[in-house]
Amino acid sequence: MLENIRYFILRALRNMRQWPFLCSAAILTMAVALATVATFFLVVINVEQLAQRWTEEIQVIAYLRKPVPQRDLAGIIETLKNYPEIAEVHYVSQQDAMARFRTRLADDASLLDSMDADVLPASFELGIRPSFRNQEGIDRIIERLENTLELDDLRYGQKWLERFNSFVNMLRFVGLVLGSFLLLAALFIVSNTIKLTLYARRDELEIMALVGATMRFIKVPFLLEGAIQGFLGGLISLLFLMLSFNLLISRSLTSFWLTPGDFQLLFLTLNQQLGLVFSGVVLGVLGSLSSLRRFVRI
Repeated sequence: MLENIRYFILRALRNMRQWPFLCSAAILTMAVALATVATFFLVVINVEQLAQRWTEEIQVIAYLRKPVPQRDLAGIIETLKNYPEIAEVHYVSQQDAMARFRTRLADDASLLDSMDADVLPASFELGIRPSFRNQEGIDRIIERLENTLELDDLRYGQKWLERFNSFVNMLRFVGLVLGSFLLLAALFIVSNTIKLTLYARRDELEIMALVGATMRFIKVPFLLEGAIQGFLGGLISLLFLMLSFNLLISRSLTSFWLTPGDFQLLFLTLNQQLGLVFSGVVLGVLGSLSSLRRFVRI
C-alpha cells in the first residue's frame, strides 16, 4: 500500500516536471481565480460590516412645530419609549439646539449673539432598534410619530443606506460572475494540461492496461497531479490575498473618510483560509476528472 502511494506521488511529480510551462500556467490560473474570488469576498464582508456600523447610528429626528410644554414632556417621552421600534428617546429643546449650533460654529459662534433660540425648532432624537433599521421599520415609526406629535419635518438616513446596500448587492453579483468565469477558465486550463499529458503517454497507458494495470492504478497519478496543482494554486492565492489585504485593501478602506476610527477590518478566518486552499485542490481534481473521462474509461 505504501509502495503504491509512493509510486503515485512520484508519478504525479514526474508528470509535472515534464510539462513545467503548462503546469505553471495551470497553477497560476487557479491562484488568480481563487484570489480574485476571495478578494471580492473580503471586500464585500468588510463593506457589509461598515454598513452595519453606519446602520447602528441611524436615528429618526422629529422636528416639532412648537416646543413641548414641560408638564407634558415626561408623558410624551414615556409614550415614545413604549413603541417597539424605538430604543431610546432624547428631547432637544430650542435652547439645546442653539447651544449645539454655537459649538459647531466654534470661533464664529459670536455671529449668533443677536439671534434668539426660538428660531431653531425643538426636536426628538429617536434611536432605532436593530430589527427595525430598514425602510419598513422607518415607515412604521413615521406613522406612529405623525399620530403622536405635531411634526414640522422628519430626517433620517435610511434612503442613503438603501442605495448603499444596492451597491453592495451589485458588488456581490459582479464578484460572483467574475469569479465563476475565472474558475471555469482555471478548470479549462487544468483539464487541458492533464489532457496533453495523457496524449503524450497514450502508448504507455495502453501498455499498462494490456499488462493488467487497473483503471484506478492508471488514473490516480493524474488525479493526484491535479490535486497538487490545485493545492499550490490555493497556497499562492492565500499568500497573494494576505499581501493585498495588508498593502491595499486595509489602507484603502481605513482611509475612506466615512470609516469610523475604531473600525476593524476582517480577514479570512482560519477555516476560510483552509477552505480557500481546499477549493484549489477540488478545482484541480475536477480539471483532471474532465480529461480522464474522455481518455480513460472511469
